[in-house]
Amino acid sequence: MSFGFENCQRMQAMRFAVMEINHNPGLLPNITLGFEIHDSCTVLQRAIAGTLQLLTGLGQSLPNYRCRQNTPLAAIIGHSISTYSMLIAHILGLYRYPQISHFSTSSLLSDRTQFNSFFRTVPSDTFQSQGLTQLLIYFGWTWVGLVAIDNDYGQEAIQLIKNEILKAGACVAFTENILRNRRDRNAPHIVRVIKESTAKVVIFFTTVPSLVPILEEILKQNVSGKIWVASESWATSPLLLVDKYITLLSGTVGFALYRGTIPNFKYFLNGIHPSTSLGAEWVKIFWEQAFGCKFLVDKNLTVSNESSIKECTGSENLETLQNDYNDISNLRVTYNIYIAVHVIAKALHDLSMCTKGNGPFANGTCADVWKFKPWQLLHYMKRVHLRMSSGRELFFNENGDPPALYDIVNWQLGPDGRIRQVTVGSYDTAAESGNDFTIDTNAVQWGIGKKQIPISVCSDSCSPGYRKSSISGKPACCFQCVLCPQGEISNQTDSVDCSKCPWDMWPNLQRDVCMPKPHEFLSYEDSLGTTLAVASVSSSFVPIVIFVLFIRYKTTPIVRANNYSLSCLLLISLSLCFLCALIFIGQPQLLKCLLRQVTFGIVFALGVSCILTKTIMVVLAFNATKPGSSLKKWTRPLVYYYSVVICVVIQTFICILWLLLKPPFVEDNTQIKSGIIVIQCNEGSPFAFWCMLGYLGLLATISFIVAFFARRLPDSFNEAKFITFSMLAFLSVWLSYIPASLSARGMYTVAMELFAILSSSWALVICMFVPKCFIILFQPHMNSKEHIMGKERNVPIKVKSF
Repeated sequence: MSFGFENCQRMQAMRFAVMEINHNPGLLPNITLGFEIHDSCTVLQRAIAGTLQLLTGLGQSLPNYRCRQNTPLAAIIGHSISTYSMLIAHILGLYRYPQISHFSTSSLLSDRTQFNSFFRTVPSDTFQSQGLTQLLIYFGWTWVGLVAIDNDYGQEAIQLIKNEILKAGACVAFTENILRNRRDRNAPHIVRVIKESTAKVVIFFTTVPSLVPILEEILKQNVSGKIWVASESWATSPLLLVDKYITLLSGTVGFALYRGTIPNFKYFLNGIHPSTSLGAEWVKIFWEQAFGCKFLVDKNLTVSNESSIKECTGSENLETLQNDYNDISNLRVTYNIYIAVHVIAKALHDLSMCTKGNGPFANGTCADVWKFKPWQLLHYMKRVHLRMSSGRELFFNENGDPPALYDIVNWQLGPDGRIRQVTVGSYDTAAESGNDFTIDTNAVQWGIGKKQIPISVCSDSCSPGYRKSSISGKPACCFQCVLCPQGEISNQTDSVDCSKCPWDMWPNLQRDVCMPKPHEFLSYEDSLGTTLAVASVSSSFVPIVIFVLFIRYKTTPIVRANNYSLSCLLLISLSLCFLCALIFIGQPQLLKCLLRQVTFGIVFALGVSCILTKTIMVVLAFNATKPGSSLKKWTRPLVYYYSVVICVVIQTFICILWLLLKPPFVEDNTQIKSGIIVIQCNEGSPFAFWCMLGYLGLLATISFIVAFFARRLPDSFNEAKFITFSMLAFLSVWLSYIPASLSARGMYTVAMELFAILSSSWALVICMFVPKCFIILFQPHMNSKEHIMGKERNVPIKVKSF
């Protein structure tokens, strides 16, 4: 060990622990625990040589021999460097000597197949990686950089945390190595990568000596706006608490080994003296460094020498010092050494308390505490349970690792202008699930005077209503925000997928909430529905007015000549045609759906049948007047009525079959219009509907054809001409309705049918009755038998009235 004040404190902690155990009557009674300390000077060869000397028991190493028989070697504490501990563990594992480290954190040492006798009082880097990942996720840092030293500690740790980060859904912006074989430690390149990266958070897995060149280069390149996350190896290092790093390191957050307390330890530290302490030579070196003096062995030194060297008198007081040696406010590694000694003592105590016949070894035998074998103590080491002064219990899992406990520290600028390492939280794997990670966010400072948590993401969060879409060739944390498709929402930030709304709901404009879909139907409250309803009702009065007019003038020739009875029946049917539009308006209900098309079909069948009958009767009446015609019998009124009834009955039969086999029903249609529930009447059988409509078209077509060929009959007021025009208009309306209805959506489909109903009805009224009404009201001189028969014609026309 080097003679830094911290190392002196750790050496004294071991002495103190042994002394405390030896003075404890309840622990290893009548047994004195001893120790040896070997200084490796952080040189691997000296660490291995010291290990072999401990095994031999002599000043020189003799492999496979134990020369000191009276004092069995219980266990070895160390090394602090993971790489050194691995090599030592390979040697000690051959002999199954328990080895316990106070500062080796590499997760490789948890491999029981290689290091079957290795233990440690410090957590494995596996736990640190898990804890650091939780820290990143807690603060929302999903885009981070990693920098590690190129040794076992750094490379293993960086792989562990990279895996943990990826499992947590975060991403690594870059990974750089601090190269120990280069004088500049590759600092210019590393800092340039850090500066150019968009990642605001950088995690360092390195030792303090290798970190210093990086910090110097950061200052040189003037990198700012970054947050440094420290691993336990430098999170509480006092060597970095210098003025030039204040601005740079302020706001640093990291994991530190648990800070413990050792009762009465400060009194013990201040009681050390070169004349009374074990290892007096080491204590003298420490004393000279602490007080800046020299123990003068030769009293005959020259005056010049004496004047330049302050003599150590031995009366100096350690209590007057304020340095890392007697500062017990931050006992972390020192505390782990203290606990390691107590763990070994507890295992020895358990071994000594074995009852013969109930021992753990063959035939219930026990080990002799004075002559035990290494593997026997190893058995107890694996099962040791030690209650510490804090109340926590230390034990080892199957890999020789203790429960992990870290302090989360934050580097803050104190009132005195110096950096303080403030504990702001903890990570404890032994705590209950959900309570293992705790942090006081309000106590954290992110730089000088900054309280707001920094943001370190590759892409800004996607707000509700959007989903994340990956960008080709980039990590998962780099994405673009895509608006949710129509009919889908996302109600959380950074949603990966959008979810569909229920069938009766639809997203709002922001697409973050599903709202009930509005219901659409042709309502009386809508302007379109109101207009059609008013048009329907007002139009229905026109045939009634004409009907009254016909009744008043029923004895006139023009009324008598156009078959008064059929005309009245036609007017009544036309009024019903106008009124049947009302059944299509309003919220669809089952009864409405069953009756509306049927009513429309039968009423229009009645009207078109009347026109067809009138058309046929015009032709028959003209031909029946010819001498010798046998058609006179077909011009009787009963024939008219039968003709109308038969046509209506056929339509009625079609409608009844429709209602019986596949009747219409009310349907909530969500497919017609996005975001709207169209309440409509499903016709049940489209085939039946088109059969009904086709039958009307057939009647109208026959009427048109017959009237067309009869349009040149010799009379002054040939009704066949008007029937031709009326049927032509009727057929044009309904032929136009077919493509219009197929292209319309929602309530407009119904509106198109109503428009067709009203238009075709008006076509019949205008073409069939308006000319007659005009003559009756405004040209009464034309309403005479002579005019209808035609003065210039010699062909007699028989006019019959019914």
